[in-house]
Amino acid sequence: MSEYFYTKKEAEKAILVGVALQSENISYDMMCEYLDELAFLAETAGAETVKIFTQNLDKPVTATFIGKGKLEEIKTYVEDNDIDLIIFDDELSPTQIRNLERELKGRKVLDRTNLILDIFAKRARTAEAKAQVELAQYQYLLPRLTGMWTHLERQKGGIGLRGPGESEIETDRRIIRDKITRLKEQLAKIDKQMVTQRKNRGKLVRVALVGYTNVGKSTLMNLLSKSEVFAENKLFATLDTTVRKIAIKNVPLLLADTVGFIRKLPHHLVESFKSTLDEVREADVILHVVDISHPQFEDQIRVVNETLGELMDNSKPTITVFNKIDAFTYTKKEEDDLTPIERKNYSLEDLKQMWMSKQEGETVYISAKSKENIEELKEKIYNIAKDIHSARFPFNDFLYQDFEIDEEIK
Repeated sequence: MSEYFYTKKEAEKAILVGVALQSENISYDMMCEYLDELAFLAETAGAETVKIFTQNLDKPVTATFIGKGKLEEIKTYVEDNDIDLIIFDDELSPTQIRNLERELKGRKVLDRTNLILDIFAKRARTAEAKAQVELAQYQYLLPRLTGMWTHLERQKGGIGLRGPGESEIETDRRIIRDKITRLKEQLAKIDKQMVTQRKNRGKLVRVALVGYTNVGKSTLMNLLSKSEVFAENKLFATLDTTVRKIAIKNVPLLLADTVGFIRKLPHHLVESFKSTLDEVREADVILHVVDISHPQFEDQIRVVNETLGELMDNSKPTITVFNKIDAFTYTKKEEDDLTPIERKNYSLEDLKQMWMSKQEGETVYISAKSKENIEELKEKIYNIAKDIHSARFPFNDFLYQDFEIDEEIK
């Protein structure tokens, strides 16, 4: 009888840890929303979430981030259930990671930043994206080196404690700093090439797709450009900027798909993706894609707007594209129910009315998956792009002359 060998790698078993910090005005409900997203991040990275631990604290504990009692509870559960991975929703200091790993007997402890970096490393395809991820990883690693040399007890310095430990760390720090410098030079060279590439595109109208991660930007890109950009129901399916030349009616334009934003995205990570985000900076029109079926879509809009506000001025023409209307659901409120109306009770029509009064610029409600209202979106893009194209090429006609026939003239 032949033997079968299973080579498929089993998913690592993970537990998630979230803390509602009163000092940062994070409520329990808000923390639960963040943990839902962390669970999706863990799934994207290939881990299986087994249990979630939560705690309310005024401020984080300096040594271990969480309280002693909660740490004991996690320790017992980890040992009883053979857990591989403990993921925290907040960024941990090097000391906290070292203390937690010691308490949890060498099991891997990750924070949100490290998890995002791991997904980025997994998703990077082009030389540029790989260099950007590597740079971000080294910048994250540099202040955390000390913990990797705990076997050299002389690292603390001071009288009687000077020795090889210190020089080992310094050697590693120098190697990492050299790599950071080399990667920055490599990215500067790539950036110069990208600038030349963008200049060679001429003065075509540029449209950039921006939005929170996993809102359907790549699916919309595929639909508008009739191309095959990688799209998947996972976080950060897109890391490499893709640019396609498309034509809407008689106006040629360039459509760029960019990396998605996320809550608590570390600043150095945003900096690393400078050349990717240059596509957004240099765009003439912004298509802000929103997943309206997500319970916290308003919070996601705020995160994207804040990140964009740091990158550029918000004076560019923007079309807010509310995607996934086919997946939108709501709970209808009973007529005799006198409790205050909640977000889940609003219908799509109610939300449309709310956003018409709130939102500046154009809004459109579509489903990229079922191709609903796509023509309306194209019409809105066309109207803005046509004006920009006319201003740039006053004597240059469009791809073809569009004669509007007034049917009322008889």
